[in-house]
Amino acid sequence: MEERQAEGEQECEYESGAGILHVWRRQLKLFRERTGMDRAELGALTGYSAATIASFEQGRRIPPPKFIDRVDEVLDAGGVLKAGKEDVARAQYPAFFRDAAKLEAEAVEVHVYANQAAPGLLQTEEYARAVFTMWRPLLDEEIIEQRVAARLARQEIFSRRPAPHLSYVIEEAVLHRPLGGEAVWRGQLEHFLLAGERRNVEIQVMPLVRVEHAGLAGPFTLMEMKGGRRIAYTEVQGDSRVHTERGKVREIEAAYGSLRAQALTPAESLALIEKLLGAR
Repeated sequence: MEERQAEGEQECEYESGAGILHVWRRQLKLFRERTGMDRAELGALTGYSAATIASFEQGRRIPPPKFIDRVDEVLDAGGVLKAGKEDVARAQYPAFFRDAAKLEAEAVEVHVYANQAAPGLLQTEEYARAVFTMWRPLLDEEIIEQRVAARLARQEIFSRRPAPHLSYVIEEAVLHRPLGGEAVWRGQLEHFLLAGERRNVEIQVMPLVRVEHAGLAGPFTLMEMKGGRRIAYTEVQGDSRVHTERGKVREIEAAYGSLRAQALTPAESLALIEKLLGAR
């Protein structure tokens, strides 16, 4: 009973988030039409293409904060569009991930152990779409596109300055799992290689043949914030938790340290990915 009630609360919260996005994009269109501008004109004034403006208005893409600030001024919206900026940023994510997404965007270090699929921050657009298409219960097409856009928006972390330190331990099984088909799979592995070349990114693979494994309790994310505060995030079947108590975070940090020691080195890991690509 309590589980069904929790699921219902999460569904209501997500629907509320989707409603916020719907209202905001309707406001954007109404303010644009009030000025007599078409999408190309608005795009020229805000630095976006007409197609991107259409995506914002139709809910296929999530507008970034800098666009919201600029478009509020261009359309003389009097702060109406800008007032929804924080709600739009939060509403783009499913309810169970919103707190973690905000923390991730502010973190100076992010460390991830992934055992089912490529980590969200490293997913290509095609791979992310395949993942959300396979989601159960099935998602509506509009929600799939919103979640893909939100996942790609999270990847702006790679262009932040100063650059955060990002590390990943990924199960070898993830590399062999061709989610989305051959072309999507190859594109994802190639993306791993490109990401692994960044100076602030380390990717390690946990081989299938290891006889010791410190990550059997499941996937997790560790984050360090400005000022040294450390946080852990765990998620399974949509049940997510943000851990701030030092004892619990320390346990997960210890597990991650062991995982990194048990996994292939970053150089060995990229070599394995190249080998898999060359073998098919």
